[in-house]
Amino acid sequence: MSSWRTRVVMVLVLLVGVAAFGWPFLASPDSELSQMGHSTDASFLFVALMGLMALALLAEMTSGGVDAKTVAVLGVLAAAGGSLRVLSAGTAGLEPMFFLLVVAGRVLGASLGFLLGALALLASAFLTAGVGPWTPFQMIAAGWVCLGAGLLPAATGRRERWMLTAYGLVCGLAYGVVMNLWFWPFLGDSAPAGAGFVPGGGAAVNLGHYAVFYVTTSLAWDLPRGLLTAALTLLASGSLLRALRRSLRQARFDAPVVFADPAQRSL
Repeated sequence: MSSWRTRVVMVLVLLVGVAAFGWPFLASPDSELSQMGHSTDASFLFVALMGLMALALLAEMTSGGVDAKTVAVLGVLAAAGGSLRVLSAGTAGLEPMFFLLVVAGRVLGASLGFLLGALALLASAFLTAGVGPWTPFQMIAAGWVCLGAGLLPAATGRRERWMLTAYGLVCGLAYGVVMNLWFWPFLGDSAPAGAGFVPGGGAAVNLGHYAVFYVTTSLAWDLPRGLLTAALTLLASGSLLRALRRSLRQARFDAPVVFADPAQRSL
């Protein structure tokens, strides 16, 4: 993150995301909010998220960390990520988009990486007509994947490739762990036996119930995502890292245009 403004916006994004996923665990089960679930707050969350994303991009641009080419590359990557998710729709958790998010997030850094993850999910939602109350939560979770990749420690060569491979495997699982939280507290009696949220049941009880829920319902979808992301990262991350870093070099993009004398061209 290149400026204090960007850091402030990213902290706000993190707080908004944690609050959005976390408030159902603190609300009274008899309250109106709990009864309605996320059907009321999803639209407000989407508006707040888009506003914070615009502020993050503005903060990067005003600090000199982003130029026109970087914005263009960000848009192309978001469209590519959305297209990859469309191609893999309904394929038992096999989502090659996460390979792109991990590698591109590593190159773009934390703040631009978050923007990429969120925009890629938004693009895929529009392409598949899959916009719903879950969309802003998917945007946040995917943004966190890219943000984390941008915060990984410095490494090069084989060490970087293996680090990203391990991160891709973890993220494939963690994305599902986080996304389940947007609906799990509201399942009530429809949750499998011993796998539902218990209001006031304490952290230990609910963590145990959630572990049962995750293993019995979500792991079979998340594990293929993690394994595919890790495999693609191990095999192809080197080439993609080099290509993205080359495209983002400002030295070439900012090179002055020189109009040579026609007579000199023949020399």
